[in-house]
Amino acid sequence: MDQYIKVPHQITDKSFNIISDEIKELDPTFQFQTPLQEDIIKRAIHTSADFDYLKNLVFTGKAEIIVQEVIKQGGHIITDTNMALAGINKKILDQYGCHYHCFVNDERAFKISEEKGITRSMASIQLASQLEGPKVYVIGNAPTAIYQILESVEAGKFEIEAVIGVPVGFVGAAESKKALHESEIPSIAALGRKGGSNVAAAIVNAIQYNIKGIIHQH
Repeated sequence: MDQYIKVPHQITDKSFNIISDEIKELDPTFQFQTPLQEDIIKRAIHTSADFDYLKNLVFTGKAEIIVQEVIKQGGHIITDTNMALAGINKKILDQYGCHYHCFVNDERAFKISEEKGITRSMASIQLASQLEGPKVYVIGNAPTAIYQILESVEAGKFEIEAVIGVPVGFVGAAESKKALHESEIPSIAALGRKGGSNVAAAIVNAIQYNIKGIIHQH
């Protein structure tokens, strides 16, 4: 059997080097807007092995900076799936007293969903809106959650700091992300069909690993 790398951080470092080299080959003129956006995009590529994120991951309203501020203020990160929540590294969030939640399996979400005839993802957004303090929504699976956020903000029902909107799929995913990107809400969106809970978690991790004063980690 060929020799292979067994040390985790060496595997990650080599992966990021390969990603950087391939980006230069794919588009030698490509310029990242900021070092933080570069890290976010590279981490999305790292977790998915998909270089489409180089072009389809778009940023508005300095959302990535806002997410860092919410973490440092001990605010709330709310995911639409337990899978996204599981993929987020909690160590730095805990250091800052940042709270993290997923309400999709909450009994109250089932109840609201049944009573109002809406998805549990939409119901969980409504539950999350009751939390006190600054909030960031991280959506990797449910386009309906993005629509619920957009509708609620437009109606003046609640305020949010930023949205990471990267749901994957064929029904409503591309449309919801386009609507989010074109809204006034600071956002990071993966335009088109691609995305997922793993990509959502990777974006949050890239953002928190780059908080000033924290040692960069993979």
